[in-house]
Amino acid sequence: MLRMIWNPQRPGPMPFHRYRSHEDRVTVLAPDRGWPSARIESAPLWVPVDLRDGNQALAEPMDTARKHRFFELLVSMGFKEIEVGYPSASRADFDFVRHLVDRVRANAVPDDVTPVVFTPARTDLIDRTFASIDGLPRAVVHLYIPTSPVWRDVVLGRDRAAVRATVTEAAAHMARLADARPDAHIRFQFAPETFNLTEPDFALALCDGLTELWDASPDRPVTHNLPATVEIATPNVYADQIEYMHRNLARRDSVILSVHPHNDRGTGVACAELAVLAGAQRVEGCLFGNGERTGNVDLVTLALNLYAQGVDPMLDLSDIDAVRETVEHCNRLPVHPRHPYAGDLVHTAFSGTHQDAIAKGLAHHAKQAADLGVEPREAPWSVPYLPIDPADIGRSYEAVIRVNSQSGKGGTAYLLRTHHGLDLPAGLRRDFSRVVQEATDDSGGEARPDELYALFRTAYLAPGRPDFDGAVSVLSWATDTAADGAHRCVCTLRAGGRTGDFEGYGNGPLSAFVDALSAAGVAVDVLDYSEHALTSGGASEAVAYARCRVGGAGTAEGAGGLEVWGVGVDTSLLAASVQAVVSAVNRAGATG
Repeated sequence: MLRMIWNPQRPGPMPFHRYRSHEDRVTVLAPDRGWPSARIESAPLWVPVDLRDGNQALAEPMDTARKHRFFELLVSMGFKEIEVGYPSASRADFDFVRHLVDRVRANAVPDDVTPVVFTPARTDLIDRTFASIDGLPRAVVHLYIPTSPVWRDVVLGRDRAAVRATVTEAAAHMARLADARPDAHIRFQFAPETFNLTEPDFALALCDGLTELWDASPDRPVTHNLPATVEIATPNVYADQIEYMHRNLARRDSVILSVHPHNDRGTGVACAELAVLAGAQRVEGCLFGNGERTGNVDLVTLALNLYAQGVDPMLDLSDIDAVRETVEHCNRLPVHPRHPYAGDLVHTAFSGTHQDAIAKGLAHHAKQAADLGVEPREAPWSVPYLPIDPADIGRSYEAVIRVNSQSGKGGTAYLLRTHHGLDLPAGLRRDFSRVVQEATDDSGGEARPDELYALFRTAYLAPGRPDFDGAVSVLSWATDTAADGAHRCVCTLRAGGRTGDFEGYGNGPLSAFVDALSAAGVAVDVLDYSEHALTSGGASEAVAYARCRVGGAGTAEGAGGLEVWGVGVDTSLLAASVQAVVSAVNRAGATG
């Protein structure tokens, strides 16, 4: 292989030569592909297999109580076909199906929800399976057998003809048992396990044979479920395999083409999406991707991927945390904090550039909603870094922006504004972000909104209070207005180690106070000033922000002075502005 000068990687030590490409393991027939230009415009039929396939993957399988809670969750979310167990595999699975029969008799299962049960191609186990569903008014019986060469040779010890004979015998037995129950609506499903490693002609012949044997029709269709039992190739290969079956299956209008992707290569979601593009109408998977090895395809991610494209997923995921809580309880497995859509941190930004973009995006969204005259929940969504509105799945905005040493001024300012009402001027945002970064660098952890406010209070508010031990303390002050309109400030100050009464004049109360400071030997120029109420209402506190040059004030260039921000909060706006200037003076003293 030609090595490029820009790529210094060298051959690794792992024995990669032991493994074969998918091209050496299965023939893929894909002339005239149509799926690359297709679009997904509606949701497929979602079929959760948590209670069977997912349950088999648990170190401690669910008991009836946990299975029942999970089943109720699936029904409430809007699933209409639910694989509920493998009744011939264990007493627990058989008993749960019987539990559902009792629930149906009690009218506790909606009429439009169909249980699915799973069985291998053995007549005695099929009998056990049919015994479990006795009393159900509707059900799908799912027949499976491994079909690929390595499974035929190593696991079953049968050739193609023997596998086909086994499947045909099992399917005929199922048909006889279903015919004996004319009062029940029983449909059939077939899965050639390891389909993605099976010769295309053999998979097609097996499926077509059962379509005919079961006499499928549009009003009683058969489901052919084509699993990527163990992922072996990139998702486009699976799409080619599904499209071949979609185009060539007999009685296509009487067949529901289903897929069951696993996640061995970490591409289960992509496999499912491309399979739907290729003609699949039904997708089996688990909530949050539980399953053997690396899991089954994740139905939550698939559904919300559609949602993010403006397609109705036809599932209720409006309270994602309640869904996750139930699944974690039943599976006794945690959902990863970075799980798409549902993880604790998935809508959270720590990076300063991300935080700034999100904060601006949320402000723009609120303005757009106001301009349109609609609630923010109804306005079109377009916020950087957030593919969907967290509120749509029951998340609040409180965790969208969180601050650590990687964060910047935007995230810090956003949290102070949303949690404490402080709308910092741009220059103060930069100034405070340095304070935060120093604190988080030292701690190595995250700063929560209340911790940020504590830092802000210590850095900016405390230095302006009368009890602060700094360069200047204001013990008392008062202002009045002379007949000529000039403002006068009389104050008692402790400055430079001495206490005295000082007087100053200016064109406003704050400038008069600054003049009084000058009389006490404290040189200050107010370079920038802003103010706002912290909350609405007449009793609200006000906050004042002052950028001051302390020392060297009054000179042409402010020689020797320091530019420092100060902040004050009080029910009196004038008192807040006085505190802000004193805060700047004391902070300059500490800095100097």
